[in-house]
Amino acid sequence: MNRESFVPPTQSAAGAAAAGRAFQPIQAITYLCANCAAPNTLNRNDPVRCRECGHRVLYKQRTRRMVQFEAR
Repeated sequence: MNRESFVPPTQSAAGAAAAGRAFQPIQAITYLCANCAAPNTLNRNDPVRCRECGHRVLYKQRTRRMVQFEAR
């Protein structure tokens, strides 16, 4: 195959959707301090430390989405 006849592949719909997910901005997650119960939002590279009291134990907030399991 010579260089002039080569046609690069285009992104399909599935490939474009996967590429779109890869570049979404990272959301900050809210945690609760174990010492003072103050809400803290942390990004990926932030140190794990309460901004109010400096305590290093933080709890992730419970989801508001309903989670239901089916037992057999």
